Amino acid sequence: MEYVLTGTKTESPAGSYYDKIAAYYDLTFKLNGYGRSLDQYLELHPLPVSRGAKILDAGCGTGLLTLALLRNLHFPVNITSLDLSATSITAARKAVEEGPGRTRDVSFAEGNLLSLPFADDSLDLVVTSGALEYVPLEEGMTEISRVIAPGGHLLHIPCRPSPATTFLEILFRFKKLPRKEILSQTDKHFSMVHEYRFPPLQVIGWSKTAMLARKA
Repeated sequence: MEYVLTGTKTESPAGSYYDKIAAYYDLTFKLNGYGRSLDQYLELHPLPVSRGAKILDAGCGTGLLTLALLRNLHFPVNITSLDLSATSITAARKAVEEGPGRTRDVSFAEGNLLSLPFADDSLDLVVTSGALEYVPLEEGMTEISRVIAPGGHLLHIPCRPSPATTFLEILFRFKKLPRKEILSQTDKHFSMVHEYRFPPLQVIGWSKTAMLARKA
């Protein structure tokens, strides 16, 4: 088996891997201040959605991005948090239920990023962090674009090349995507709204950027 857990529509080795390491993954990102950094970003750049928006957290993991959405969207929305790993979904559901946010705004689904269980043009926003690194980028972007309605948005938080990312690649068995390739695939389906660099003193900034793009 390859060390990098690249998935397809029918084979998803990352799911079973994250079933084994979900607790460790969750602890790692809680300790590094990931949630606080997301809050600061979302305060600076409010998401372009309104009451009742249909939102997908694609590759939700243990729910850190879903929780950030709940903290920063101060009106009812409909969030679906989807992941390959049943263990991660269980952890995400527990985190949402125990959090102060609007539990009823969130539903959970086990599924594949390359075969999303949504109709064409049905979502207002897709957010994803650390998931497209596990699938062929062109296929992943095409599938995400399919489900976003015209005028809807994609918030992509990819890993950027850095020593920290190289360490995470080894730890979590993914392959970072070249920025040029990400921008090229994004431009095929969306118009870039902004690319945000997290402050260098925030741990998330050692390995991540945030890209918001709009579907025409």
